Amino acid sequence: MASRSADLKVEGLVKRFGEVVALDGVSLDIASGELLTILGPSGSGKTTLLKVVAGFETPDAGSVRVDGLDITAMPPARRDIGMVFQNYALFPHLTVARNVAFPLEMRNVAKPEIERRVGEALGLVELEGYGQRLPRQLSGGQQQRVALARAIVFNPRLLLLDEPLGALDRRLRQQLGRELRRIQRETSLTTIYVTHDQEEAFTMSDRIAVMHQGTVRQVGTPAEVYSDPCELFVARFLGEINTIPGVVSHADDATVRITTPTAGTMTSTRTGRFAAGRDVMCAVRPEDVKIGSAAASCRQGDAVVESVIFQGGRQLINLRVGAAAIVAERATEDGLIPEGDVVAFGWQPSNVLLLEPDEAMPAGDEADPDLSTALGLPESD
Repeated sequence: MASRSADLKVEGLVKRFGEVVALDGVSLDIASGELLTILGPSGSGKTTLLKVVAGFETPDAGSVRVDGLDITAMPPARRDIGMVFQNYALFPHLTVARNVAFPLEMRNVAKPEIERRVGEALGLVELEGYGQRLPRQLSGGQQQRVALARAIVFNPRLLLLDEPLGALDRRLRQQLGRELRRIQRETSLTTIYVTHDQEEAFTMSDRIAVMHQGTVRQVGTPAEVYSDPCELFVARFLGEINTIPGVVSHADDATVRITTPTAGTMTSTRTGRFAAGRDVMCAVRPEDVKIGSAAASCRQGDAVVESVIFQGGRQLINLRVGAAAIVAERATEDGLIPEGDVVAFGWQPSNVLLLEPDEAMPAGDEADPDLSTALGLPESD
């Protein structure tokens, strides 16, 4: 399938709903052929951003440009954008082939060309032979494949995916996630993928933009945002992490030493951000916490094993160090550690992240405004 992929630039987007600021100066650059995931908790502004790009919402300030063309005021039908929703939004009375053909019929494409493109799109999503079925005769995963075929059949400039796998079970989400990534790579279609699922974001993305409270907090590759988060919110949202408050007692070009009330003196080689006397939050991922004999070269102290959680190929070990709790991750093949044992623990200085102290951990549970209902918009594309 031919691609007409475009680059996208959103700059200074602001969107308010009464006193609620859904977007607060959002700017992003997305390269042609890139898959950028917008990741964040409910209420962070992800769906509002997608609706502004699609043209379903008009921003109060800022601009949206595709290949340099300002489309901020352009109606959705003229933006040449494909969109896939969480709820599929298929026409129940139309066959699979007619559902996929609908965008082409609206563009007055000749019937032979429609048949060719529909067949090509269904082949791409591996639904050859399903053209005459109705949506109700398909599984949830197959319906979502039809929705994807319909979104790409007219060769859009951009593809927008709004939590497209959210209604599926975990196994099917993983399978379709891999298929979506394959299709995106085969078509080189510039894609924005919205989700609150970190695993999906890591699996799918060229880059991830982490959003919270209407702002973009960090943009980078999956490895960058996970290994080098810019703030505590990002670090905590992208997986389990141990956080230990302290005060910088020494800082030079090579090391930073931090005095903590629970873990003694900690050392980090993540230098350059904090001077002596500064309050700081030390953060260590569970997979970087060594226990038992593995901690011999980096021992921080001793801890009591409070519980062990089996998770297939790995186990999470909850440790108690005085009043503090620390989570370690360990391969199941390394053997189980009995609860109540006292074990050595530690970490390498290169694995200690230094971040600004937490102001207040956001709840992140507020729901996105139901804009379709509020504005009377139909739940279809």
